[in-house]
Amino acid sequence: MQLTGNLLIGQQSVAGSNGTIHAVNASTGAAIEPAFGGATLADLDSACALAWAAFDSYRETSPEVRAKFLETIAQNILDIGDDLVERCMVESGLPRGRLEGERGRTVGQLRMFADVVRNGDYIGARIDPAQPERKPLPRVDLRLRHIGVGPVAVFGASNFPLAFSVAGGDTASALAAGCPVIVKAHSAHPGTSELVGRAVQKAVKDCGLPEGTFSLLFDSGRDIGQGLVKDHRIKAAGFTGSRGGGTALMKLAAGRPEPIPVYAEMSSINPVLLFPGALGNRTEGIAKAFVQSLVLGAGQFCTNPGLVLAVDSPDLDRFIEAASSALKETAAQTMLTPGIHKAYEAAVEKAGSHADVKTAARGAEARDDHQAQSALFATTAEAFRNNQQLQEEIFGASALVVRCPDLASMLELIESMEGQLTAALHIDDSDHAEARRFLPALERRAGRILVNGFGTGIEVGHAMVHGGPFPSTADGRSTSVGSLAIERFLRPVSYQDLPDALLPDALKAGNPLGLNRRINGKVQLAE
Repeated sequence: MQLTGNLLIGQQSVAGSNGTIHAVNASTGAAIEPAFGGATLADLDSACALAWAAFDSYRETSPEVRAKFLETIAQNILDIGDDLVERCMVESGLPRGRLEGERGRTVGQLRMFADVVRNGDYIGARIDPAQPERKPLPRVDLRLRHIGVGPVAVFGASNFPLAFSVAGGDTASALAAGCPVIVKAHSAHPGTSELVGRAVQKAVKDCGLPEGTFSLLFDSGRDIGQGLVKDHRIKAAGFTGSRGGGTALMKLAAGRPEPIPVYAEMSSINPVLLFPGALGNRTEGIAKAFVQSLVLGAGQFCTNPGLVLAVDSPDLDRFIEAASSALKETAAQTMLTPGIHKAYEAAVEKAGSHADVKTAARGAEARDDHQAQSALFATTAEAFRNNQQLQEEIFGASALVVRCPDLASMLELIESMEGQLTAALHIDDSDHAEARRFLPALERRAGRILVNGFGTGIEVGHAMVHGGPFPSTADGRSTSVGSLAIERFLRPVSYQDLPDALLPDALKAGNPLGLNRRINGKVQLAE
């Protein structure tokens, strides 16, 4: 498929005239053609106007029509073929296998949400029938369903150019909820974004949906991203990226005359807790698995294990030695962008020069200017507690081991930490009693708690939570992965005493959509 470098505004392909951006070869730093034109504020207004015009029609599409639309997007992405993977490899520096897997995840998410839409439980239909004879006062007829909140702005992520970008989880869940989507493409992979954007645009046309159901914009600065969040027609935003970027969008959204939610997934160091029994019995195995997780994708995962907590002991010494040996054998890897690589190198140098930090090991040296050398550091519980710098995320394959005097001090550190996406416990049977004491604190600090594993590798399903208390996400009540993600873009509406002819199909007496509904508080299964 030939790239044009154009914006996709509804069904139009429009040359952006507000500056240009170029993709950069992640391995060499060289610019890649074509140039992509940045959107103007007029382009932004056009996209928002189309999205708003499409909203009422699109949100009332039948479950089957919307499900078919999501499945069509999935198939269109597959139909791009190898061109998508090859362009993405150049723009991101990620290997073929990783990107083929990410494409599969992207397609799988879209198909999962198609199933969610067909099932209809997300509508949450509730009916409290009228009771005109009730004494002392009659009861009115009340019926409730959930509808889409309105057009949604989605910001493409740097580290997942497919699964968290143009047709990623935020877009899929918003479209499933009945919300038109305007995507602000990430500047690191504009070619990948255009290819996927055209797949979505074609699906809109082929399914006969309003053209404003989807648009894709490129931004040569910050005006378009900020303008999207501030536009009165945008009713929610999805973002995956840095803490600074996420909080900036949150402030813009909160400052609007009509504030809107920004579902931002931002910063997490994902603590790994090594309990004495497991550490004594499986030291080398845990260490090797930890390093494999740490360096996966050059450590550019939001669930990367950046912190290890354990009781200071000979077993912990053996763990550090085993992890160091494994780390030294890991090859340096190309990072997503030259800017991300530069930030990683600066953060690692700063950590290694800290007076209370010891460098335990570094990975193999980089072979070129855009590869990152992995790092493992160690410090004490006291130093970690007293230095905010040591508690900050380093985006890349770097981790800090904290030597704790005892389990009580480990628990104190957990209690003092910010919100996290994940927390991993490595335990044997002998550790269960102690691990149980940690669970309440971990439940308050993390969105996902796992045992004898690591947070990298997120299963896309119905019970997954990819979220957590601030600053891991802007709203710890939500998830950006799994079928529950649709709830971010829905709101309840109650209908009182409406004639059956005026009710939405989800609430009509005959139940034409065949939904499971809650009648007088009790679930009534569709026949």
